[in-house]
Amino acid sequence: MSEPVVLVRRGAYHDSVTLMRVSRALSELPGVTAGMVAMATELNVSILRDMGFQVPDAGPSDLVIAVRADDAGPAVEEAERLLTATAQPAGTAASEQPPLTTRSAAAREPAGLVLVSTPGEYAFFEALDAVEAGLPVMIFSDGVPVEQERWLKELAEAKDVLVMGPDCGTAVIAGAGLGFANVLSPGPVGVVAASGTGAQQVTSLLDWAGVGVSHVLGVGGRDLSAEVGGLSTRRALRMLDDDPATELIVLVSKPPSPEVARSVAELPLRTPVVRALLGVNRPDAASRSAVAGPAAANPAAADPTAPDPTAPDPTAPDLTAPDLTGAAEEVLRALGRAVPEWPAWLAEPGPRPAAKTLKGLYAGGTLSAEAALLAGTGDFVDFGDDAYTRGRAHPMIDPTLRVETLSRAVETDVVLMDVVLGHGADPDPAASLAPAIARTPATVVIALIGTRGDPQDVDRQAQAFREAGASVFVSNAQAARHARSLL
Repeated sequence: MSEPVVLVRRGAYHDSVTLMRVSRALSELPGVTAGMVAMATELNVSILRDMGFQVPDAGPSDLVIAVRADDAGPAVEEAERLLTATAQPAGTAASEQPPLTTRSAAAREPAGLVLVSTPGEYAFFEALDAVEAGLPVMIFSDGVPVEQERWLKELAEAKDVLVMGPDCGTAVIAGAGLGFANVLSPGPVGVVAASGTGAQQVTSLLDWAGVGVSHVLGVGGRDLSAEVGGLSTRRALRMLDDDPATELIVLVSKPPSPEVARSVAELPLRTPVVRALLGVNRPDAASRSAVAGPAAANPAAADPTAPDPTAPDPTAPDLTAPDLTGAAEEVLRALGRAVPEWPAWLAEPGPRPAAKTLKGLYAGGTLSAEAALLAGTGDFVDFGDDAYTRGRAHPMIDPTLRVETLSRAVETDVVLMDVVLGHGADPDPAASLAPAIARTPATVVIALIGTRGDPQDVDRQAQAFREAGASVFVSNAQAARHARSLL
């Protein structure tokens, strides 16, 4: 009979991707019926208890190893072995002392960019080290207080370097992808993005149309907020404006502060700018209805008398787009290219009762906000939000929470969700999501964000989802409108 064993290792931190991989390896061992290795965050402890484990008192800095097996001893030993193996970098001598700070690492080995991916409470100090050393920094970490973000970006302005983030999930520098990044061809379009998945949507659609990018500079989802004031956005725009390889710039953002968006629009630039600022342009009549979530916080969307941050900048051509797909189409028109029919794989029609309820299960916050605006109704969850990722891998890597939610969507008529491909993302998302989609009674619509160069094989992923009964679109906007049409 399987017996549950729960061990707590106080203060033993491991990153969420490592823990996800160890958990998978643990669950696949012979005789193991359930296994999970995770930091003891509130969410992870709740999941463990739902799995039937009794978890002792523990905090987010503590590691939990939970196993249910015929003989849990060997499984626990294997988990400990895997954790120890990942703690010692391959090819590093045990006697070699690694650098203890970002600044000492940069002094030992000259660098052009620092990437910070640590728990949020430590990320500020590592990023500060980088900026004070005169290096640009990409902060992949979330959970950094907004006051620290503002202070860091003010210092970066004085040091003449760019801070990308915090919570910057995507960047592409001269063809090199950082964080979550699709395989893109080089080309004339530069992107400044206060949204990782927003940038991935626009650049993936451009890739489908045969247009490449010069750079994608992420700035963090809060950069265009009133608290941060667009400091990194302004610097990134100026950098791309000075880049001879960039002929046109796309600015992508979650719902911004109207005042900050207006001040950014007044920045004197020579390069044309296409702006996709969600919640500002109110793309569809349906989006004018009240929508819960981040978009509702934008006063311009609710108050038609508020100042319009999309007013054109007289110093350069300035084009606005109603949504992310519209931004890609506006870029194509500005470059004199034809706008193609975006690929879609529609599920076979079948007899279904009238649909009344819509649920959005998203990994990308901007994609979720866009879909909520366009659908005009429904209950949308952003599983990439800090509340779901502390101590867990991002849902673009770990599908567990969305698979579990799909299994419980028995009273939902239509499920709308994104699947984002590219380097850093789940190597085969259809392997876990497609079976869950096939089991759910809901009609599923998927926005599949990726390019034909991505390692997951976008056509194979689309076919697997279609065979599971989902309709698949490469445009999130088209997916949201299709889901709305089913209601």
